[in-house]
Amino acid sequence: MIFERRHIISTKDFSREEIDFILDRAGRLEPYARRGGLDLLKGHVVATLFFEPSTRTRLSFDTAVKRLGGATIGFDSAESTSTVKGETLSDTIKVIESYADAIVIRHPREGAARMASEISSVPVINAGDGAGHHPTQTLLDLYTMRKECRKPIEELNVALVGDLKYGRTVHSLAYALSLYKARLSLVSPEQLRMPESIINYLRKQGVELVETPRIDDVLADADVLYMTRIQKERFPDPSEYLKVADSYRITPDTLKGVKDDMIIMHPLPRVNEIDPAVDSTRHARYFRQAFYGVPIRMAVLSLVLGKEA
Repeated sequence: MIFERRHIISTKDFSREEIDFILDRAGRLEPYARRGGLDLLKGHVVATLFFEPSTRTRLSFDTAVKRLGGATIGFDSAESTSTVKGETLSDTIKVIESYADAIVIRHPREGAARMASEISSVPVINAGDGAGHHPTQTLLDLYTMRKECRKPIEELNVALVGDLKYGRTVHSLAYALSLYKARLSLVSPEQLRMPESIINYLRKQGVELVETPRIDDVLADADVLYMTRIQKERFPDPSEYLKVADSYRITPDTLKGVKDDMIIMHPLPRVNEIDPAVDSTRHARYFRQAFYGVPIRMAVLSLVLGKEA
């Protein structure tokens, strides 16, 4: 499988075999994700261009590069760049590609990462583009399921809950899970349903799925409860946000009757959708999930830069 100099833009660009290859590589790199000790990226510079706020994605990419012996440059807000002076994204990419061996980009506009990849002479990794895609988040989500669930991914019933309209994490994850034919339960308010184009795609792929606005309909049968926050920043009308802001909330009482080995995941940050009291239950996996972003991003970076583990 050839990953060197390949852009990582969407999970739809990958086969199941390619995803499994990345997950396997992340498993080999995980022991180094906390302590480092590898020099695979020694002498390499990775640019992290975050035009939109980020904590876990930005810092885990930064950690991944440094655990592999490389260095990072970049910024964490558009306000600190020449875009405030009117510079186009195209010009920014043309400049940065001369400084770095790979570019990681997060941008509020859907399609921005793919546009950057069409311009850049170095690999571009999409760290989230508007309501579009977030491929490395999906890879770490799959890695979490592989590590933390007792069943293989293809036998799981995964409930995606919350903002399914604007949530790029659930869009990317749904596409990837279709490769494994995992069962999907889509739980959201009517206003935040999964886009029809994605539902049609899943059905064409033969995915067994159900849609419901009631989380109680799916709790007993779920192997994975994938919670998401209602994203205030994606709503053009604040009054529409307020109508759905607190649609779902998981508490210890909510978990009565779920499977003993059911796991709760969340791309984070959370707001009110998971009570902090759930953190100490056997079901919580979201903080461990966040850590798995480091070995996954170590795997992706080393592959696109052609460095063998």
